[in-house]
Amino acid sequence: MKQVTVTGQTVKEAIQTALGQLDASEDQVNVEVIDEGKKGVFGVFGSKPAIVKVTEIPDQSQSGDEYLREIAKQMGNPVDVDIEETEKEIHYNLTGEKIARLIGKRGQTLNALQYLTQLAVNRDTDRYKAVIVDAEGYRERRSETLKQLAERLAKKSVRLQKEVYLEPMPSYERKVIHTALQHNQNISTYSDGAEPNRRVVIKPE
Repeated sequence: MKQVTVTGQTVKEAIQTALGQLDASEDQVNVEVIDEGKKGVFGVFGSKPAIVKVTEIPDQSQSGDEYLREIAKQMGNPVDVDIEETEKEIHYNLTGEKIARLIGKRGQTLNALQYLTQLAVNRDTDRYKAVIVDAEGYRERRSETLKQLAERLAKKSVRLQKEVYLEPMPSYERKVIHTALQHNQNISTYSDGAEPNRRVVIKPE
């Protein structure tokens, strides 16, 4: 993360000088005005320069890309990373020879990678973005499995007339369960517990 402190006759002039040094545009930086300066008498006597501190905003998608490549390399599983980015979300799809190792049992390793990447992407910025890390279409396959699980456990809840607790899941997987059962009038769903052990509960009506 690049940062410069620059002086100028005016705040605007100092900012422009800083942008030139960083080779950046105004929407790519955060500006902190340390001193607005003072013109002085006749623009000379008693004048005081303006001082600004300009910090380059990290490229969030690039930060996540670099983090994923490095951590996969450290795990002995080099990957290629495809990125799709919207205003509120960054989606990374990993491909590689040993991709199953990065997915882990029931996606646990992939979920951990996603959590850590989200921290890396949103560090040093106030522009929060959600992060999804996928591996060769695993998320879609997992989603279908969760929908089938939801239907099966909903029937069990109705049959036994008791609440059924699912295993702890990350928020986007819980959302799949809630969405899959939202039109089932025989049951209701809610989430219970604190992260990372928060889980969906299916309750008969």
